[in-house]
Amino acid sequence: MKRILTILLLNLSFFTLCAQENEASADELFARARTLAFDEKDYQQAIALTKQALSQAPDYTDLSVFLGRLYTWSDQTDSARTVFEGLRRKNVTDADMFHAYASLLYWNDMSDQAIEVVNEGLKHHPGSDDLLFLKARISFSADNYMEADRTIETLLQQNPEHTEARALSKTLRNYAEKNAVGISYTFTHFDKQFEDNWHIVSLSYRRATPIGSVIFKTNYANKFAESGYQFELEAYPRLSDMFYMYVGTAYSGDVGIFPEYRTGASLYANLPSSFEGEVGFRQLHFTDDIWMYTASVGKYYKNFWFNLRTYLTPGESNISHSYTGTVRYYTKGANDYFGFQVGTGISPEENRNNLLDMDMYKLKTFKVGAEYNFSIQRTHLISFSGTFFNQEYRPNAKGNQFDIGISYSKVF
Repeated sequence: MKRILTILLLNLSFFTLCAQENEASADELFARARTLAFDEKDYQQAIALTKQALSQAPDYTDLSVFLGRLYTWSDQTDSARTVFEGLRRKNVTDADMFHAYASLLYWNDMSDQAIEVVNEGLKHHPGSDDLLFLKARISFSADNYMEADRTIETLLQQNPEHTEARALSKTLRNYAEKNAVGISYTFTHFDKQFEDNWHIVSLSYRRATPIGSVIFKTNYANKFAESGYQFELEAYPRLSDMFYMYVGTAYSGDVGIFPEYRTGASLYANLPSSFEGEVGFRQLHFTDDIWMYTASVGKYYKNFWFNLRTYLTPGESNISHSYTGTVRYYTKGANDYFGFQVGTGISPEENRNNLLDMDMYKLKTFKVGAEYNFSIQRTHLISFSGTFFNQEYRPNAKGNQFDIGISYSKVF
């Protein structure tokens, strides 16, 4: 008797649950499906609940879009396209539908069709952040750098705090600015270490290529009341949507003013959540070689870019360290920002790198600096900078150094 009663109670519970499921509203079923999809990754059960909800509310657009996304996430591409095409035939103009459909096409390497869909969505929603950013990503992936850059600029004009757009805008600089010529001047004053001021002038030409930008520089310096020249060649080849590189070399016949030659390479990674990372090396040759290894991590957050970089220089008995923290606040596009930095040690990227031959990188240095970069009509780029150094130029003897720089570039 007890066994029969138990069976009856179980059957009653089952039918009660089924009745409750059938009595649930479309919104309640939608909420359950979202929980299954996002929290438990159970897409098949979420699809079943979404279909049940659509049987109650067949014109519920959000449900149909969600069903298309569920098919996308579970690699049922044909089913997802059927859902989205059905919505287009009904003349649905919901921004999320266009974003979901274009994302499906983009993720399945159908860039031309994805651009067609996202452009259709932008006709109805020209100010949509999501559609603009997706268009920029699709254009960048298809090597249409100029279109990607224009789209990102439009997005940043209306929403300067868009973190992911800010990160992509920096990468696009290496591909979208076809040609650029520039000139820069740096004035350096020492209060104790050297009697003569330093003057450095650089001329540069940058050319964007299908695989990244190539830069040629000629540097003139007057240091220690002597003059010298250096010739540099740098490139930023793109390896994939995630990885790109820096490779560079330089030569000078005026050793002491500059290293005789310099080489360097870094691998950069565009990481999730708008992080970026770098590992690499720099090598300077005077009479001997100096090898320095570098690593950095950066993070975009709204209008800000944060970066921490280190240089490690192995010696005979220890390893010398250099650290620099940088913060940039962007006001508009990739070329408009205020920058601040603080650090210790000498970097091979600085105009003082000829001091590395004097073992000064083993002494204590503190630096703090600021810069202001801005553009005029996107083609005229101007920069002002100033840096203060407190340098231990020999053991237990310190002096101050002041750098003031200005640069101008014309993009065409």
